[in-house]
Amino acid sequence: MEVSNVVPDPRQPLTLLYQTVDLVAINKPHGLLVHRSPIASDASEFAVQLLRDQLGQRVYPVHRLDRKTGGVLLFALIEAMNSVMQQQFAEGAVDKTYLAIVRGYTDDEQVIDYPLRRDDGVVQDAVTALKTLQRAEIPLPFGKHATSRYSLVELKPTTGRMHQLRKHMAHILHPIIGDRPHGCNKQNKLFLDQFAMNTMLLHASRIQFTHPQTGEPVVITAPVQAEFSRMLTTLFSGYDSSILQV
Repeated sequence: MEVSNVVPDPRQPLTLLYQTVDLVAINKPHGLLVHRSPIASDASEFAVQLLRDQLGQRVYPVHRLDRKTGGVLLFALIEAMNSVMQQQFAEGAVDKTYLAIVRGYTDDEQVIDYPLRRDDGVVQDAVTALKTLQRAEIPLPFGKHATSRYSLVELKPTTGRMHQLRKHMAHILHPIIGDRPHGCNKQNKLFLDQFAMNTMLLHASRIQFTHPQTGEPVVITAPVQAEFSRMLTTLFSGYDSSILQV
């Protein structure tokens, strides 16, 4: 069985969402590391390297996305802008919106206020606002249930902790489909067996910030990528794509 797990192709140019003389944003593919990491020795391609080669100049990632997460990733093109934008992200001055497909029926709206522990033991406040965009029940048996239920949710983190959205969704028992190790391994296997799908269905769909030089608001949006789109049409029959215009 061929598994539909998107592997970035270095021969294909990265999709640019926004570009000025000092900033550029891409729609990062799922599975692409932002930069080289000792914990991912299997990777040979990185967003920093690919974008540098594509633009022919040095680039500075001003924030991070998990390897498994797709969507808006912002880079500075000059070092001074990198410092300023990193400060905006650190201070929570950048509004971030994500989309995720999760197990079960989520509440219409919910604020997840659940502190998270770092690897070094330090506990940090972590807050995420959730809004349910659509729900689906499909005739796919799972465990003792004759059907399977899923929700398409919008997530807005007001803090920026490592794996915050993944851990928060697991905490409220609505794990993100395709997430490892925070998700549900049985659901992940179900999607692999039934749909040949093992991409993590978490997408950074939008960021908004104030441009440090002009003072103007900047809004950058990224369309969902192939596997996320396929799962939307597979799970949410007749879904309204306009709800993704965030």
